[in-house]
Amino acid sequence: MTAPVSLDGMPTEERNPRSLRLDELEVDELVEMISAEDRYALEAVERARPQVAALVRLGVESLAAGGTIHYVGSGTSGRLGVLDAVELVPTYNVGPELVTAHLAGGPGAFLKAVEGAEDDEQAGRDLAAGFRADDLVVGLAASGRTPYVRGALLGAAEVGARTGIIAAHPRAPLADLADVAVLLETGPEVVTGSTRMKAATAQKMVINTFSTAVMVRSGRTYSNLMIEVLTTNEKLRARAVRMLEQASGRPEDDCRAALTEALGVHQEGGPSAIKIALVALLAGSPVPAAAEAATRFPADPARAGDPSGVRAAVASLG
Repeated sequence: MTAPVSLDGMPTEERNPRSLRLDELEVDELVEMISAEDRYALEAVERARPQVAALVRLGVESLAAGGTIHYVGSGTSGRLGVLDAVELVPTYNVGPELVTAHLAGGPGAFLKAVEGAEDDEQAGRDLAAGFRADDLVVGLAASGRTPYVRGALLGAAEVGARTGIIAAHPRAPLADLADVAVLLETGPEVVTGSTRMKAATAQKMVINTFSTAVMVRSGRTYSNLMIEVLTTNEKLRARAVRMLEQASGRPEDDCRAALTEALGVHQEGGPSAIKIALVALLAGSPVPAAAEAATRFPADPARAGDPSGVRAAVASLG
């Protein structure tokens, strides 16, 4: 028989003294109170910036070594990991071989709760059988104690993978199993125990910061522009042309022509068509020469000030 779970000492399960009269409030007062409480999520994230930066460094190292970043979680926390991993595909052309998410109970648990899935530590260990030493496994658990996540972290350590935890509990039990622990002190929720509120908001902020910083340091942006964004439809192609205009200062017709030609010379596994077109526009060189230069200077997080390699490729054509 499974031992009963104790909620003692878990900040998110405590009653919030500021919301004791919650059900007596009118709508405007309710909205004001909930919005005011959200500031604690931002403050919690700001306090955790050094730990978030440390986790980013592990993520960059993992991808540079050919590893995969794994988000592992249940409930709202796990769903946030799924959202982030899925949204990296169109934004940075990053598939599950680089960043993937594992939700307790499987994909179906995203839309419908799977009872007991988060308590299955063995399922987490079984999941870890597919991890590798170059991977980074990031546990997502508002409570900081989820058995499914615990199993995955234990299994990750056994294969030599690096580990992290993002929790809304300053004394999260799982912190001892992680190389980097991002522990967010968001305090009690407006509705006691409803961790889809401040706890989830703070976790999402950290996850977004983590993945965005990893993508930037991995060379998937030039300045603040997405040079790996997919161009699978007219809307996305128009966005790519717009980015080329913003980055190069060249007319729209020049940017569209460069992108069209770059799409023709782009090869699978090589620099993106947007990167090729950008190098050509910035260097004032033919697209084939830009493609060759972009290939010689692939993305490299160790290249200070130019992880994408765009600046180095342009300089080589000067």
